[in-house]
Formats: sequence, structure tokens, C-alpha cells
Amino acid sequence: MSRIGKKPVPIPKGVKVEVSGATVKAAGPKGQLAWTLPAPITAAVESDHVVVRRPDDTADSKRLHGLSRALVANMVKGVAEGYTVGLEIYGTGFSAKVEGKTLQLNIGFMGRGVGRKAQFELPIPAGVEVKVEVPQARGNNEPAKFAISGADKQVVGQFAAEIRKLRKPEPYLGKGIRYAGEHIRRKAGKVFAGGGG
Repeated sequence: MSRIGKKPVPIPKGVKVEVSGATVKAAGPKGQLAWTLPAPITAAVESDHVVVRRPDDTADSKRLHGLSRALVANMVKGVAEGYTVGLEIYGTGFSAKVEGKTLQLNIGFMGRGVGRKAQFELPIPAGVEVKVEVPQARGNNEPAKFAISGADKQVVGQFAAEIRKLRKPEPYLGKGIRYAGEHIRRKAGKVFAGGGG
């Protein structure tokens, strides 16, 4: 019995959920989302809750039951409150800025960005907003900061992961892109012993 799947998903005020066949649609102050339930899972709106059901107790049905309920809950929360992922860029001269629907990053790669505005120009996905809080890093202790937000948890998380992958934090000085609050295990640099035997 999927304990997650059994829990009804509460619908907050200001959010509207519709189930049409296998398609679940949610609309709220942060946007609109739609998702198709995998067979044989079904869903229904009952008063102020969404109830997700499965027809039998096979292993596949149990797995899909919990997954479907979790994804429906993510949709409802996304259109009601939205999701935000904070990112920080450490490194002297590293920077981030938004131009129109493009996120521009300078993250210390030589040769790239010659004759262009930035080393990386990433199109911001539809339904996603990027807000730059601190545009430029100062050394390895004061990072540039920006936040990615949107209604779709998967799209927000995927975009944040793609940005972090451009320059993962290195363990010596901590230079690179990391999630806000992420702890990097630091290594000591090489120490050359003097003298000899």
C-alpha cells in the first residue's frame, strides 16, 4: 500500500484543479500546469482535495500511485506558491546578468566570450523567471547571487542543474557555481616540504 499515494492533495484557496480523462490541469496565481497520468492511475477532485487512485496492488501500480500523487502535489504547490532555487557564483570577476529572455554568465573561461557580451548566454525557459540579486562576485568570499523561480518544479530544477554544470565548484578555492547554502568540502593545497634528508 503506497502511503504517499493514499494521501489526498489539498487544494489551496485561489487554485483550480480539473481532471479530464487522464489529464490533470492546475491553475493558480503563479501560472498553469497540465500533466497526463500514467495508465492505470486515475484521479478525481473531491470537494477541496485531489484524490489519486490505483486499480490493483501490483508492484507497478503501487510505484505509479505514489509517483503520480507526488507530481500532482508538486503541480498544486507550484501554481499556488511557485518554486525557487538560489545559485551563487564564486570567483573574482565572475558575474551574472539577465538581458531580455537570456541569462548571461561570465565564469572565468579564457578564450570564450571574445567579441561577445558573455561567455555563456542561456535562453531562459518559458514560465521561468531569473532574478539577479548580486551581479558580480568579489573574490572567493562574496559571491554573485541569483534566483530561478517558476511554477514547474522539474523545469526550475533542471535549469538550475544545467547552470551549475557549466562550472562546478572546485575543492581548493571554491570557485564555480553552487546552490545557495551548498557546502563544498575543501581540500588543502599542496605543501612543499623544505630541506631534505
